[in-house]
Amino acid sequence: MQETPVTHRPTERQITRKNLFSSLIIGLVLGTIAGTPIGWFTHRIYAQQRTAQVLLCRQQSFGLPEADLQARCGAPY
Repeated sequence: MQETPVTHRPTERQITRKNLFSSLIIGLVLGTIAGTPIGWFTHRIYAQQRTAQVLLCRQQSFGLPEADLQARCGAPY
């Protein structure tokens, strides 16, 4: 009697709604954890740069009334 080799096909995992939902939740959690510090640093840099621009404009426009400074340079905050 001759034995025939049995070929094993890799079983493909079916994507289920449970897997999709789990992946979505994991992505949201990781995105929040990574995105919060990035957003905080970006906002901080932008705020510092904007404040520096306003202060420089106010120095260059020294002697003008406050209303004119607000109209020309904007508010630092």
